[in-house]
Amino acid sequence: MIDIKRICAAGILCLFVFSIVVVPRAMGITVQQEEELSREFLDQVRQQLIEMYKKNLVKINHSVLELICANNLISRGYFVEVEKDVSDILVCDLYAKKGGGTTIVEIETGFTPPEHAMDTVDYFAARIMSKIARYSQHCSKFSLATPVVGILPISKIFLLPPAARNKDDVQKIKDLCDRYYKNPAIKYDDILNAHLHSIYLINIDKGFAKELDPQGYVELTDNFLRRSEIEY
Repeated sequence: MIDIKRICAAGILCLFVFSIVVVPRAMGITVQQEEELSREFLDQVRQQLIEMYKKNLVKINHSVLELICANNLISRGYFVEVEKDVSDILVCDLYAKKGGGTTIVEIETGFTPPEHAMDTVDYFAARIMSKIARYSQHCSKFSLATPVVGILPISKIFLLPPAARNKDDVQKIKDLCDRYYKNPAIKYDDILNAHLHSIYLINIDKGFAKELDPQGYVELTDNFLRRSEIEY
């Protein structure tokens, strides 16, 4: 395995995320050879991402989060791409392939712009729900990721299969999203059919990400959110 802490500590490298094909060991590739391939690929993409940083196209804090999540996926045999176009208007943080399936991971830091200083909670919740609705239609599995210091307000509607979702609850989420997303608006059917596979908790200091199922995550955070009068 690549030592993420060493990579992040290596100056400019902390800006960068990487993608690689992990060759199956069944083909005779050793762990050491896998690491060598990983480092070779990282060296190839390093200069490209340096140029992106110089153009202010990537941010250090977000790129480190992507790097940690990418390492988690790569260690499980995924081919990973970063900042990938998945539609005419959507660019995802991580796009991973394994076998015949695809995974999209969107990282949420909890940032809200100054113009939403007085409606931070609703704006953040709408952004979370809009991402689930928009991105999940472009992959087999959709996941959210967040630093361990943050809490994602996830509606319980996404714990249910589409056929079991209440129409009024779906419309409630659409009404919330419509306050912030109008061009284009989030479609009712996209919310109805949206799916959430997992949530990654990222420990930046220790350089790892752990995956939780949505049901488990909601159970862990539900009491805190209700005490804060946050419920969607």
